[in-house]
Amino acid sequence: MHRHAITRRAALALAGMAFGNAALARGTAQRIAAIDWAMLETALALGMIPVAATELIQFRRQVIVPAVPDSVTDLGLRGTPNFELLRIVQPDLILISNFYEHMRPLYERIAPVFSATVFRHGEPPYPRAEQVTAALGERLGLADEARNVIDGTRRELAAIRERLSGAERRPVFVVSLGDARHFRAFGDDSLFGNVLGMLGFANAWEGASSYSAAAPVGIEALARVPEARLVVVEPTPPEVRRVLATSALWRALPMVREKRVTFMAPVNHFGALPSARRFAQLLAAPLNGDGSVSDGGRSHG
Repeated sequence: MHRHAITRRAALALAGMAFGNAALARGTAQRIAAIDWAMLETALALGMIPVAATELIQFRRQVIVPAVPDSVTDLGLRGTPNFELLRIVQPDLILISNFYEHMRPLYERIAPVFSATVFRHGEPPYPRAEQVTAALGERLGLADEARNVIDGTRRELAAIRERLSGAERRPVFVVSLGDARHFRAFGDDSLFGNVLGMLGFANAWEGASSYSAAAPVGIEALARVPEARLVVVEPTPPEVRRVLATSALWRALPMVREKRVTFMAPVNHFGALPSARRFAQLLAAPLNGDGSVSDGGRSHG
């Protein structure tokens, strides 16, 4: 167990916690703490504001939607949360996923645990994200809200697919860049790959992946599917953008030469239905042939 000093800011956050969300007004709410980000975004989508969650600075930068109110106490890192602070906020329920099952005994000393799995090797995560949404809604007494989230996301994706019905059917690489010479590709068993297929587009990455992104591979591998469109999910380190602007290898890629590259705003690749919806919304413009970028990754058009 990790022990950390509680800052004055944390103490003020504790003192000022909001208990007035809609679910609480109906008498159905519990004081929940979310360790896993997919569970956090699902709870927020259901209208449940947690008393505490992990890595909120990064969540607000990289997940963005749903927004996290300032009243939520930040517990620190997902892998090593502040257990002392977690005890102080006194949750009635702690939300985790399969990624944190090894820490379940520690959490159960503080409060009951609800664990759900969106990502399993070789399985499309979108159906599981629906199941997790329904299960969490049932556990929190928000079954109607869960059904609304599930149905609303289905309708949104169906509408985007219809809007893209006349788009050019190129295969699509969805990747992240850690440096200027390597990328991580999101396969069919990732959330991004799953949603890409639901929108009617082929995934250009046919290599192995494990419900997230394939291990870093050389950027020259993108040339294996020269007709593909490339979507780079942010964040991309600033130094990588600077190197790409003058990289002969990058500029030689067919999709770069022909301006079939899009740098997309951040989306949680370990997310649930809110992230699936956001990814589809952001992807709609480039798949329609809009939102291309220059060699250095500066958006235009």
